[in-house]
Amino acid sequence: MIRSSGLRLLSVGRTDIGRRRQINEDAFFRDDARGFYIVADGVGGHNKGEIASREAVEQLRMWVYGAARDIDRLAGRVAEGDREGVWEIRRLLECGVKSACYMVFGMAELDPEKKGMSTTLSALLIRGDLAFAVHVGDSRVYRVRGPQCLQLTEDHTLINYKVKHGMMTRTEAERATGRNVITRAVGHKDYVQVDTVDLDIAPGDRFLLCSDGLHGYFTSDKEVVELCSDGPLEECAEAAIGLANQRGGKDNITAVVIEIQE
Repeated sequence: MIRSSGLRLLSVGRTDIGRRRQINEDAFFRDDARGFYIVADGVGGHNKGEIASREAVEQLRMWVYGAARDIDRLAGRVAEGDREGVWEIRRLLECGVKSACYMVFGMAELDPEKKGMSTTLSALLIRGDLAFAVHVGDSRVYRVRGPQCLQLTEDHTLINYKVKHGMMTRTEAERATGRNVITRAVGHKDYVQVDTVDLDIAPGDRFLLCSDGLHGYFTSDKEVVELCSDGPLEECAEAAIGLANQRGGKDNITAVVIEIQE
């Protein structure tokens, strides 16, 4: 039976322009009181990526805030063991991302200077004993539990698509060019396919939401554990930014670290 818990949430967010970019096209949001977190990365090479990421974050934030009563009601059902409530929360988050997509696309249609702008978007909503992730693009959400790291999101990139469908091995993918070509983005069209997932949480769990400017430098999940498993959250986030810049800092870097506390 899924129960409602009194777990507390604590988070820290950091973003950095990196060492090679002129503009920071990343955006993030965190709200420990509501258990809601977002990271977005304006698609590089497109117009006004920084506007797309900020707008997508704001649109999804407003959607979730506007649906707060529904979310609380559904979370109550989930606490009573109603699994259908879990799927309804996932659908609600999915609709929020699709609404943000439509708004970003509409802004670009109305202003030629914004034509083609789009963004990745990964968000996490924590209610009771569950975390709900919603995702488009190649920003990521990880859960770190002790020595174990679980990536909740799947990169929507051309390289990952080829690996998933047997068109390329993982070894070939590591050497391939064009690793940042994404296959889904918020605002690229007026509609986007959205991934959602839910999983359990426990005291001591930590989550990392990050843009590809950070995870692109990870050599293994072990490095995520080393960064996030313990120590003050501020130090974890700053160490993540430092690691990416030390290894090249070729892109904007964003990290939001969340801890589940009793």
